[in-house]
Order: sequence, then structure tokens, then C-alpha cells
Amino acid sequence: MLEPAVPPATQGGSVGGVGGVAGTGEITATGGVLGSGGSASIGGGSGGMNATGGELGACAGLHEVTEFALPNLRSQPRGIAAGPDGNLWFTEYNADVIGRITPSGALSEFHVLTGNSGPFGIVAGSDGNIWFTEVLAHKVGYATMTGTITELGLGSADSLPKSMAVGPDGNPWFTGYASNYVASVSDAGLLTTLPCGSEGVLVGLTLGPQGSLWATRQVVDSICAIPFDGPATIFHLRRIGSQPWGITAGPDGALWFAEYGAGSIGRITITGEVTEFSTPTADSYPVNITVANGALWFTEDKGNAIGCITTSGRIVEFPIPTANSGPEGIAVGPDGNLWFTEQFGNKIGSINP
Repeated sequence: MLEPAVPPATQGGSVGGVGGVAGTGEITATGGVLGSGGSASIGGGSGGMNATGGELGACAGLHEVTEFALPNLRSQPRGIAAGPDGNLWFTEYNADVIGRITPSGALSEFHVLTGNSGPFGIVAGSDGNIWFTEVLAHKVGYATMTGTITELGLGSADSLPKSMAVGPDGNPWFTGYASNYVASVSDAGLLTTLPCGSEGVLVGLTLGPQGSLWATRQVVDSICAIPFDGPATIFHLRRIGSQPWGITAGPDGALWFAEYGAGSIGRITITGEVTEFSTPTADSYPVNITVANGALWFTEDKGNAIGCITTSGRIVEFPIPTANSGPEGIAVGPDGNLWFTEQFGNKIGSINP
């Protein structure tokens, strides 16, 4: 049986916005035990923060955080995605597990066939399956909605598959096939690759406007636009060591990305114009980013918070009740809430946008 999460103590909170916009807030906490359908019960601790400010748009209002503990200690959950079954699916890097959690908190886990495989990125495929990468096993796998898992080898010990996104062709694509390629693999084992430059390490991936895949390039601090019908275009960032990570298509027609090393959120147009916004917390190390209710929401690894940024660049941060939780993956759930992984807190969290 899982131990219920300990409800966090009530504490005071404050939020700040970029460009002089300030917010006020308070955090409250309640505890509970949730479980259904024969799944082990998991604890749910929650806390809420109210952000106010006339320029905060979708980031304003009361945003409640709820956490659910995982059964395997140090399982290190990483990626998370909404599935076609109305649940959230996530990877457990250290436990070699693909997890599933319902919006009410009921948990199921399915073990990957290969041990020490390092499940990492995850996405819902157009085929109705959940696709995921296995960094350490150099494989890509998929799970059916009943938890049957199939693994596909990539045929290269140099591949370190990481993030995933569904491409314009409806297939799951991933970064990490060699250092400068994005690749797609079908359930028949057929591999397709698209290059981006000759150096760097491709990490984050998303489908952007006009049918191109957009990837972040660490080491060389750049963003790569990869069309299906022509050569890739590379846009270099101004800051050395910015380490761009997660990336998503924004509601404004631009791409938004997290700059892990710079503590910033970046915006890039399809023509390559870049704007950067520093997070209120220094050294916050933002990791992944997604869209909800017309704003961008992102995880802060060292800031231990979920951030929200408007398309005009106003930022609010919402602290996570568990200290040093290391939030990483983030996705919009079928319930309309944002769900995120806590790789060091060993929990799955949600926040209402």
C-alpha cells in the first residue's frame, strides 16, 4: 500500500511579475487519500495561490496545486502527456515504468520490458497508443491503453532518444537520434530521420506553424526549424550557455521555449525574431513549457514552482508545496488542469490554470 502524502503546512506566499507587475497571494493546504478501481491509494496534498494584477491575464486568479505520491521511491518521473483514454501517462526514469494516473488520482504502473532503460519523453500518438523514449536502452516504445508495451530498437548505440512530439504526418517524432537529428519510427520498425546542422544536441521538440518541427539545440544555444520539404533553418540565441530545453507552439503564432541555463522564457517568431523574459526567481532553471487558457505554463526545476507567462511577457510563479521537488514535464490534462512530474519529489502534481 502506498503511504499517503503528508499535507504541506499552511504558509505565506508572494508572486512577482516581470516589468513591475506584482501579485499577492496566500497558500493553504489540505490533505486527503484518493484511490479507485482497485488501484493503490495515493495521498493528495494541495495548496493554492491567488495571483492578482491587471496585466496578468490568464495567469491571474486562484491556482490550486495538488500532489500525488508515487509508490516507487526515487522513481524519478520525467515526461507526462494526456492520453486518449482521459488519463495522464508519464515516464518513471529510474523505475523503468510507464505510469498512468486518473484525474482523481488513481494510479496504475506498467513495467518496460528492458531493464535500466531510462524512460524519458512521452506523447499520445495518432494511432491511439502512448509512445515513449528509452534513453539508456536506445529504444522507442509504445503502450496500449491496457498497458501492453512494445519496444522498438533504433539500431544505433549513439542514439539517446529524448523528447517526443507528433509530427505533421501524424507519426511520433523524437530528438536524440544521434546528436543533430530528429527521427520517427513506426510500429513496423521503419526509421525516418531529418537533420539539423552538424553540431549541437537536439533536446526539446514540438510541431510548429506551417507544418515544421521545431527543436531546441543545447551546447550551441539555438533553435532549429525543420520542414519536411526542405533544409532546416537554425536560429542562434544571444546568450551563451542558455541551454534551451522544452518548446511549444504558442497561442500567438510564435514558438515559446524554456532556457534552462539562462533562467528565462524565450519567444521566437517563424522568421527568427527572439525575445527573452527573465523569471522572477533567479536561477529558476525552467525545463518544459505548454499552453493553457491563452498563456504559457512552465516548470522550474530549481525554482520549485510552476510558472505562468502571458504572451506580453508578464510572469507569475506558483510554489510547489513539496520542497526541492524538481518539476520537469508538464501537460494539459483532459480535466483542463495542468499536470506535471516531480522528479525529486517522486510525485505527480496538478495545478488549475
